[in-house]
Amino acid sequence: VQLQASGGGSAQAGDSLRLSCVVSGRSIRSYDMGWFRQAPGKEREFVAAQRRSGGRTYYADSVVDRFTISKDNAANTVVLQMNGLKVDDTAAYFCAATTVVLSGLRDPSSWPYWGQGTQVTVSS
Repeated sequence: VQLQASGGGSAQAGDSLRLSCVVSGRSIRSYDMGWFRQAPGKEREFVAAQRRSGGRTYYADSVVDRFTISKDNAANTVVLQMNGLKVDDTAAYFCAATTVVLSGLRDPSSWPYWGQGTQVTVSS
């Protein structure tokens, strides 16, 4: 399976950006999908995830009520809609996929498949 992320860019605080991640090689229905981010000098951190069974969503406390993860099964795509951007949201954003969550959704080691990062830069 391959993941291709896009949609990053520069924004002002308060703006919105929409990240997309296209999955190829297998149906997105087979995977739990997630988004992580990594700022320079920091560890990769969980942002959001959606389970393949039932569609339940999970969010980091720092983005709840601002970010929304959603899957478009027909397009084999997962989207991260980011509203109310803050300077602290600046990071490279990575989409990820997994079929078996061994260490919890928030642990990057639970996610074996990764897209390349897409940079989000938020200025004040």
